[in-house]
Amino acid sequence: MIESKFDTEAVIKVLNEILEIELAGVVRYCHYSLMVFGYGRIPIVSWMRSQADESLLHAYEAGELITHLDHHPSLGIGPLLETHKHDVGDILRESLEHELIAVSAYHSLLKLVEGKNVLLEEYARRLVSQEEMHVGEVRKMLKRPSE
Repeated sequence: MIESKFDTEAVIKVLNEILEIELAGVVRYCHYSLMVFGYGRIPIVSWMRSQADESLLHAYEAGELITHLDHHPSLGIGPLLETHKHDVGDILRESLEHELIAVSAYHSLLKLVEGKNVLLEEYARRLVSQEEMHVGEVRKMLKRPSE
């Protein structure tokens, strides 16, 4: 096992939470992509599917770090909410909520490892940055052109 200057159990708990959040993102974005209708469907579906692909990549990364630390990745999946609201605005608002949860989890990881482990710190910083970009993208999509 790798020697650490951080609380390994707390880090594993957060990494498993991240894994579950990202797997829920895969399911969520895949589902959303199937429920978009109307004139703007194709670019929105394409964006949602790319988000699902990215969530899967993020889940793999979290799992790899868990096993790197000689622990066992969770088989769980984060909460999935079916609101039966399939207006693009409703879907985007749900997406925003999901992205904010992910940002919070990555921030939690960063707090645990900052200044203690370069690998985990760089990973957390990179993912915080990516997730914050997603939050910004979704917020822009929710704006009306006149705003």
